[in-house]
Amino acid sequence: MATLPETMTAIVIKAPGGPEVLVAADRPVPFPGPGEILIKVGAAGVNRPDIMQRRGQYPPPPGAPTEIPGLEVAGKVVALGEGAARFKLGDTVCALLPGAGYAEYAKVDERNALPVPRGFSIEEAAAIPETFFTIWPSIIERGRLAPGETILIHGGASGVGTSAIQLAKAFGARVFVTAGNAEKCEACRKLGAEVAINYKTEDFVEVVKRVTEGRGVDVILDMIGGDYVNRNYEAAAEEARIVQIAIQKGARAEVDIRRLMVKRLWHTGSTLRPRSVEFKARIAETLHEKVWPLFEARTISPVIGSTYPLTSAADAHARMDAGDHIGRIVLTVD
Repeated sequence: MATLPETMTAIVIKAPGGPEVLVAADRPVPFPGPGEILIKVGAAGVNRPDIMQRRGQYPPPPGAPTEIPGLEVAGKVVALGEGAARFKLGDTVCALLPGAGYAEYAKVDERNALPVPRGFSIEEAAAIPETFFTIWPSIIERGRLAPGETILIHGGASGVGTSAIQLAKAFGARVFVTAGNAEKCEACRKLGAEVAINYKTEDFVEVVKRVTEGRGVDVILDMIGGDYVNRNYEAAAEEARIVQIAIQKGARAEVDIRRLMVKRLWHTGSTLRPRSVEFKARIAETLHEKVWPLFEARTISPVIGSTYPLTSAADAHARMDAGDHIGRIVLTVD
């Protein structure tokens, strides 16, 4: 085991609030427990749950780190906990964390880490875990997306959206998206979206019905919630699957259940962070088998919209708050 420093730079949340509450501080370097690895972080992804945690709206699940945000990292393995044997010292990995990724070092159960895909940069690798661990069970498992089916992805230009477009396309689906301006719509088309709907100037329900000749779409990936719930029911085909992964417009909606009944819709949802290490380990194994070959062939890859130094995490959060980015925002660690 290499000699490690006793302290590291980490980004901590001083108190719930805006981006300015994120500050750099010295914290002890974590020590890997049984079955864990310690990663010298090269890059960390910025995600919507980090924003919500910063605002005090998304408390970490029991046992997860509370002070330091960050759900995904990539870097080099520098220490092994007792019994950890999947990786060796010096391996480069990416990992899904319960928290504390905005730091120079992070520990994680080795089963929730994967080798960096061949040819990927550390920044690209850091942008994989949270999005793809979310997308795979959402659209492939729960959504049961099949080749030739249609999928509507809300927030198509987001980190999750840009990744979901590519994955759905790679699995043979016809992809429709919503996005907030012409630039974002064009970016989604370049990634493989057949139809990109500017939700500020067009009604996505009308466009979907027109393009599908009244049939609707087979799968909807929704991170909006609120009044989108009823509209999703309208845009859905009979027997469609609607998968809820976030609720940016609110957790409450008044819905017409008759649409759900008449169309025999299946509206489900999930969150990733509270799930067990074992669940995430199963997803990791599936991704390694099914998606890693697509990464290494460059059939799909994360879209990196911007990068910031770790100590500029507040600026990265301000960028995400502004909502004008396309793809992923990544923090780099020197």
